[in-house]
Amino acid sequence: MSNTDIEASEVARRVTADDAEDLFVLDVRNEDDYEEWPIPESRNLPIYDELLDHDFSGLEDHLDDLPEDEEIAVVCVGGVTSARAAEFLREQGFDAKSIPDGMNSWGRVHREYELTDLDGVVQVVRPGTGCVSYLVHDSGEAVVVDPSQYLDHYLGAADERDLEIVGVADTHAHADHVSGARRLAGELDVPYYLHGEDVAALDRVTELADGDAIEVGERELTVRHTPGHTPGSVSFEFGDALLSGDTLFLRSVGRPDLEDSSEDAVRTAASRLFESLDELTDLDDGTVVLPGHFSDEEVRPLATELGELKAESTNELLSYVEDGDEEAFVETIVESLADEPANYNEIKQINWGEEQPGDDVEELELGPNNCAAN
Repeated sequence: MSNTDIEASEVARRVTADDAEDLFVLDVRNEDDYEEWPIPESRNLPIYDELLDHDFSGLEDHLDDLPEDEEIAVVCVGGVTSARAAEFLREQGFDAKSIPDGMNSWGRVHREYELTDLDGVVQVVRPGTGCVSYLVHDSGEAVVVDPSQYLDHYLGAADERDLEIVGVADTHAHADHVSGARRLAGELDVPYYLHGEDVAALDRVTELADGDAIEVGERELTVRHTPGHTPGSVSFEFGDALLSGDTLFLRSVGRPDLEDSSEDAVRTAASRLFESLDELTDLDDGTVVLPGHFSDEEVRPLATELGELKAESTNELLSYVEDGDEEAFVETIVESLADEPANYNEIKQINWGEEQPGDDVEELELGPNNCAAN
């Protein structure tokens, strides 16, 4: 790496660490692009079009707004205009570096967190996409849950811990990111697990059903069928941990409209989701909820005891479940659904086995996370 560059993974480490080092992230993209998908704690100076024309006047006009005693990481779409801006800033005496490949590289960052209070669980967070996956392990064996298409992160995590991956599972057929589960299972010649209602056109699948168990060393991942987000959504119990997939998040729940967006279908799916959540809230309050997505939560790792989630007011939809108010739950979901995840129809076709990924497979999932029912 050039000493004029700073990797997106280093930026992620520094902007999310509890003891974050001084780093000023300057985003030079257009305002609409920034508002849709920013790096946390970054600042926007919308001079992208000017920089394309090698016009630095807009940047020069705002030099007084930039810190002289902090390192500056400049980001754009693909790393070209940010490199120009960083070079100009260095000429003005600033300690400025560019993020190579820009927001594209930000979307590929993965960060690992060992859950020290939960024996045998590693959480893998993608800060740029809001996706969360897991490596659960016991007695030298591991199962990967909801892996991204960037398989080296999981292979590396297993190697570092001297673990043999014996299975790969998806909690559901994803619509927001391309799953790497089937490919990882194929490369390692181990089972790929998915609930039967989400299998669609896939082959070489070990179908899951409610109450099944996936062996991991001397322990098990117990399957709970929790439909609603998709017909085949499941949650996994692993000791005191609940890998809740896209059924239950820390601040929301999974949206039920990505299979069929007609109002009748959404209402039916929302009712199924209510029933699934009602069952999950009957678990012990000490159960630690490990979600499949996050939005702007700063806590790392992303883990909260179920009792805390039920007691707090940060998850309005879960409070309706606690109150037994299915009507309010369904109406709130129907009235507040956000825009669908980018390219979600194409991503679904790939994850269902109905289309083969093309050359643009990495670009398909870049952008904000919109899998929660707001």
